Amino acid sequence: MLSASTSATLSGVSALKVTVEANSGEKGDPKCVLVGLPDASVKESMDRVFSSIGNAGFSKPRTHVTINLAPGDLRKEGAAFDLPIALTLLDSTGQIQCTGLNDFLIAGELALSGEVRKVKGGLAMAILAKEMGKKGVLLPRDSAMEACLIQGISVYPVDSLAQTIAFFDDQSCISPLLPEQSPFSDFSQSILLDDFADVKGQYGLRRAVEVSVAGSHNLLIIGPPGAGKSMVAKRIPSILPKPEMDEFLEILNIYSVQGSDFFTKTKGMLRPVRSPHHTISDVGLLGGGAIPGPGEISLAHNGILFLDELPEFKRSALEVLRQPLEDGEVTISRSAGKVTLPCRFMLVAAMNPCPCGYLGDQQNTCRCSMPQIQKYRSKISGPLMDRIDIHIETPAVKIEELQESQTGEGSSAMRERVEACRDVQKQRYFEYGFRGFTNASIPQNLMDQVCTIGRDEKELIKKAINKLSLSARAYNKILKVARTIADLDASLNIEKKHLLEAIQYRNLDRNT
Repeated sequence: MLSASTSATLSGVSALKVTVEANSGEKGDPKCVLVGLPDASVKESMDRVFSSIGNAGFSKPRTHVTINLAPGDLRKEGAAFDLPIALTLLDSTGQIQCTGLNDFLIAGELALSGEVRKVKGGLAMAILAKEMGKKGVLLPRDSAMEACLIQGISVYPVDSLAQTIAFFDDQSCISPLLPEQSPFSDFSQSILLDDFADVKGQYGLRRAVEVSVAGSHNLLIIGPPGAGKSMVAKRIPSILPKPEMDEFLEILNIYSVQGSDFFTKTKGMLRPVRSPHHTISDVGLLGGGAIPGPGEISLAHNGILFLDELPEFKRSALEVLRQPLEDGEVTISRSAGKVTLPCRFMLVAAMNPCPCGYLGDQQNTCRCSMPQIQKYRSKISGPLMDRIDIHIETPAVKIEELQESQTGEGSSAMRERVEACRDVQKQRYFEYGFRGFTNASIPQNLMDQVCTIGRDEKELIKKAINKLSLSARAYNKILKVARTIADLDASLNIEKKHLLEAIQYRNLDRNT
């Protein structure tokens, strides 16, 4: 007897359809044969399936059974096929009658007791089921909590094999989850973050950070040890606007596919902040592996990638950032296949001005020679530096500022200005047909409409470009930053003062 069900396997951050077929009653030895390019974890599923079937009150098949995972040329990995294999096997042997088995997408790992455990990529599977026009998707409860955020598809949480079998006898025994039942749907939850009120002095740096976050511009902070570079960078999440639901679903989907439980623990509508160590490999940063998966830049999608001690990273690792910074996505090709991963992030980096860290410091003497300084800075290539919108040098904090009892401006006030600026950008680019765009990602064909400047402003930026020998990309970066400064200033037009501030944020260009 032939039976079939629908499941899915993961490719990058997407789910691909897999049909689980079982044919029983064949001539030959009484055993099960699993085919369809399964990996080791899928092959091991038969032992888990047989044990869970027995503990659910059913028996192993007593004839030759062939189980096929189609298509046969697509590699299958993971334990998510346990539940559909068990159901299809029992249905093909006549032990259960699963009416409408193929109307649902099913995934879940089985414990030996028959309990259903969480799987990776529940959100991606719900999206696939919706695209396929399925009646619903059956997932382990933890996976269903994230998948139910997808509108237009019924998501049923299952806790055991026996409960799943009962569902096909009477579909009313399990109610589909509503989006508001998901812990991830509460936008009102507040997460305690480090506050900018703790930062003493550093007014120029605080301003640069606010401009950077308001327009999602890449930021490089340069300063001596102890100037507060890392302290300020750690407080940037406190002024980030909360993500829209579609942005959060993209973030949650990446973490779900990767198998991380970060959002499961926080239960907050947060933008991700990734801070990898400088010893990270190219693959760890970009993504990849034998079976391509997301790296740090994809895990920072719609959030921040913070690289502390930037020149200490391997040059090859830094160079892989160039194309993702431009395109907002990265395509990885391996023998196991090719995947395209989203990676639209805001880069925040910090570095010392020289190897000893005290170049230009008023209190400490720099011990580095000019060749040493040049070698240190040359670790960051010109093309990568060109892609960083804002370079800001910050001096060491004076002792008088540290001893001040008055706290600085808090994150809440800064966040209000950032959110107001983002609202202006949201409305502007929505009128042009773009969603989720910021000033940092203005398409080239909109530059003339969005970043219009007058004759005097054109002459000013022309002098700056010629004096600093800036590239065409740097010219556009200055205009985009100036647009953000004008938006913060509630100005319809880009004025001279906005351009002057944007130009002075090209510190390293001035020093070369």
